[in-house]
Amino acid sequence: MLLSFRVANHRSIRDEQELSLVATELNEGTARDTGVRSEGRDVSVLPTVGIYGANASGKSNILSALRFMRKAVLDSFADWGKAPRIPREPFALAAEAQDETSLFEVDLLLGKRRVRYTYGFELSDDRVEAEWLHAYPSGRRQVWFDREAGRPEDEGGEVRFPGTGMKGHKDLIKESTRPDALLLTVGATLNHPQLSAVHRWFVDNLWLVSTGSDVAARTAWTRDRITDPRTSSGMRERLVALLSAPDLGVTGMTVDPESGEVRLLHQGSGSEAQPLDFLEQESLGTQAWFAFLGPLLHVLERGGVLLADELDSSLHSLLAAEVIRLFHDQEANPRPAQLIFTTHDATLLGPSVAERPLARDQLWITVKSNSGETQLYPLTAARKARRDENLERRYLHGHYGGVPRLTSGELARHIATLDELRTSA
Repeated sequence: MLLSFRVANHRSIRDEQELSLVATELNEGTARDTGVRSEGRDVSVLPTVGIYGANASGKSNILSALRFMRKAVLDSFADWGKAPRIPREPFALAAEAQDETSLFEVDLLLGKRRVRYTYGFELSDDRVEAEWLHAYPSGRRQVWFDREAGRPEDEGGEVRFPGTGMKGHKDLIKESTRPDALLLTVGATLNHPQLSAVHRWFVDNLWLVSTGSDVAARTAWTRDRITDPRTSSGMRERLVALLSAPDLGVTGMTVDPESGEVRLLHQGSGSEAQPLDFLEQESLGTQAWFAFLGPLLHVLERGGVLLADELDSSLHSLLAAEVIRLFHDQEANPRPAQLIFTTHDATLLGPSVAERPLARDQLWITVKSNSGETQLYPLTAARKARRDENLERRYLHGHYGGVPRLTSGELARHIATLDELRTSA
């Protein structure tokens, strides 16, 4: 489970920002107990977090940073050495940011024993400037490794393995790690069992669902899952059940045994349901929901973390609210999987469309400063919202930030002014 994520100097994010999935005293029953205690208190984790903000405020860049961290852990050893520089994206609106490091760190709970791990790194264009992994197997911190790049002329840098927490072939891992590769990646490549367990979390998590070009890829992946005998067990039935629930008219599914083509069955005026061509006859809404369900069911099965960018772009407000409640349901999501999503949909804050599915500590806001930097903060930091407060109305009125600074009719007045200037010229 993901407890928190820190990032700095990535795209529109310059100063360090932190997203926490640890429940607070303001939670309203959606949090899950972890069985872990910290500083004498029980730690509960949030199954869902929603990030609100105006257009171009940096919401998507929070998810992008998580995906970059995953890709770095997976690819640094095999791919970074082939490129002229590490493929990071520092803040572009200040020249000095190019010379500053980019920071990425996650706090995790892994395994049946729910052991906490803190893993992170800092990158420049040329090398890994710092990297660390701390474990808390008995509640107290063990530094498994701590790495610093040292001077620019120092190729190897310094890697320390203090204590006895990390076992195995440490020297081999150190000697095999290039300045521009992550030690965690190298350790997993060399099958180090402890490092492989942390590496595996990145392999299995942080699936990004967006409204962009990946819809076709997710559709194809979902089709492969329900036609592959190794993965189709129960998948097809769950998929049909969720396709039928939102009143899309779907009653079943057929799969061509030779081509693998999937057609959804719809009940018409006759007695038998009719199959429709998926690409030519199904609505874009049905196609988007189908493409969303594959990753959704995958993370529910494995207990992973799903990232959904602009959840409201492909799902109706009521359907989006039900997706959130699905992650909150302990029977439907026993592992539990987690959902981090961005949205503009204020109706999810209730009560105009549906009862609010999110507790106050599950709501985060992004704003962009005058210098173009993204700031991320919990809604509760903007103002201590009462439990019975109409969050939807107060958010839209700007009480928490994260809304466009526009007055009613402002866009029309801008156009009218331009037309007047053009006419007078």
